Amino acid sequence: MIQWNILFSALKNKGFKFDEKKVLEDAKIFRKEIEDVLLEDRVLSEQDLMKIKAEILNLPTKTFDKDDVLSKDVLNIIEESSARNYKLVVFDKKENEISVAMLHPDDENALSAINFIAKQNQYKVKNFVTTETDLQKAWRFYTSFADNLSNVLKELKQKLAPQLKKFSEEQKANDRTLDFKTIEKNFAEEAPIIKLLSIIITEAVRIGASDIHFEPERKVLRVRFRADGNLYTSVLLPLEVHLPIVSRIKIMSDLKIDETRMPQDGRFRSFIDEKPVDFRVSTFPINNGEKVAIRILDASTGLFTISQLGFNEAAEKVIREAIKRPYGMFLITGPTGSGKTTTLYAFLQNLNKDGVNMVTLEDPVEYTIEGINQSQVLPEIGYSFSMGLRHIVRQDPDVIMVGEIRDTETAELAVHAALTGHLVLSTLHTNNAAGVIPRLTDLGVQKFLLPSSLNLMMAQRLVRKLCPHCRKERPANPEEIQFIEESFANMSKEEIEKFKITKPYKVYDNVGCSECNNTGYKGRVGVFEVLTVNQAIEDIILGDMSEAKIKQEMKKQGMLSLREDGVIKALNGVTSLTEIMKETDI
Repeated sequence: MIQWNILFSALKNKGFKFDEKKVLEDAKIFRKEIEDVLLEDRVLSEQDLMKIKAEILNLPTKTFDKDDVLSKDVLNIIEESSARNYKLVVFDKKENEISVAMLHPDDENALSAINFIAKQNQYKVKNFVTTETDLQKAWRFYTSFADNLSNVLKELKQKLAPQLKKFSEEQKANDRTLDFKTIEKNFAEEAPIIKLLSIIITEAVRIGASDIHFEPERKVLRVRFRADGNLYTSVLLPLEVHLPIVSRIKIMSDLKIDETRMPQDGRFRSFIDEKPVDFRVSTFPINNGEKVAIRILDASTGLFTISQLGFNEAAEKVIREAIKRPYGMFLITGPTGSGKTTTLYAFLQNLNKDGVNMVTLEDPVEYTIEGINQSQVLPEIGYSFSMGLRHIVRQDPDVIMVGEIRDTETAELAVHAALTGHLVLSTLHTNNAAGVIPRLTDLGVQKFLLPSSLNLMMAQRLVRKLCPHCRKERPANPEEIQFIEESFANMSKEEIEKFKITKPYKVYDNVGCSECNNTGYKGRVGVFEVLTVNQAIEDIILGDMSEAKIKQEMKKQGMLSLREDGVIKALNGVTSLTEIMKETDI
């Protein structure tokens, strides 16, 4: 790695602004490389970092376009596992010279590996600087998902055909006396089954899927991935592999193989492309056998900083100021799957310091974060959010995170913790930020306690981001213009101009390309509304409280509604108007 002082000096000479102390501190706390922290905090882009490293090391740069095709013969000069481990790829060979694109061209271990291979084959080496994104594009050319599946299914057919046929017939006959120990021995531990499951899981992680579904149907095993919130069929497998795959997953998750009539939950960890990824497993009996759903908990994609969530400048400033307060409540609202937990984790990471005792109550624990005491509630044994909260306050906490406020007892305990000097982060089910206060009073919290305990209220939704490689700009049509104008009806001309929105309106369509799996979308971003508790809000709470009055005060604070924030993102090409229409209300 380039020494941090040299890198910082180069960045400052280029005019990049950042807090040196904070970057070094974050790198130490989160155990990340300096470069990764700079990218996560959006100090600069991958392309910027690549160019600066190239200047420091006096090397050329290399990027890979969506239309590039790399030769497998050239790629295999360095095998895939080594290429991923050392963050590099051989992309060209001319006579006796090979060209190598590297993420860290000054990595001594990587250079030693390249020089060893070059010496063996009498190659000269020309090194280039590249980005992580470009490497991911290049690595796809080693082997395709379809090729890997085809090869392992052929192997499976050759080795296990007789046994698979027998057990398939028993399954079709709905024979409940299957010899599961034999299945485990013959199938689950066989190399082809292990390889097949590994290929599916690896592909899901690489495309950024959040879930994998194994669904037995009458004639096939359907495998579906959920990516960017959308569920789609990835592959159809022979029904004969259903039992061995389920058995293999159960073995990995430490579940009962011979229990097929009751749902089971488990977890396992695996290393994908040299990084640890956690998987949460749920089995569920259906009429065709057992369905398995696997939640992918990849910390490298699931944990975000506050800057990465998608707040507008004003909202992020309000949040960063509010989170510095030593006590009070931060409440985030939104439907299931709207990213509330991701936002809570971003806040926790921001607060995670050596001198702060942080304790969480979660159902379940999604990601493990070093330095935070995380606990999973177990309602089946009486360990609920309310019970956990009573005991947390005896743990001398500074910051408490409660996964969800569901009932009166939890709400009252959370408010009490906020009033007695703790910072409490939690979620609530309401439609918008203004609905938080009425919801808390509905749960039985006394109105006079709220002004002193509440710091900040947020609502959020997740929308798909347009693929930057293929999105297409065009003038808004009359229907879209009407939608935009209605969305901005409560905003002043000055407010609209502040966000650089001008007429005629330009919108963007999702087109589809190889970079986004032909969907036109890649990744998701939040749309938010943020409300802080000031004197005006306190007066509303203690007076004739209504959600409408709270919304009016939110506008006076200059905060955007979900719809307004979303439309601004759409007009800036971050997402499409279709996504905003679908996910937000006026």
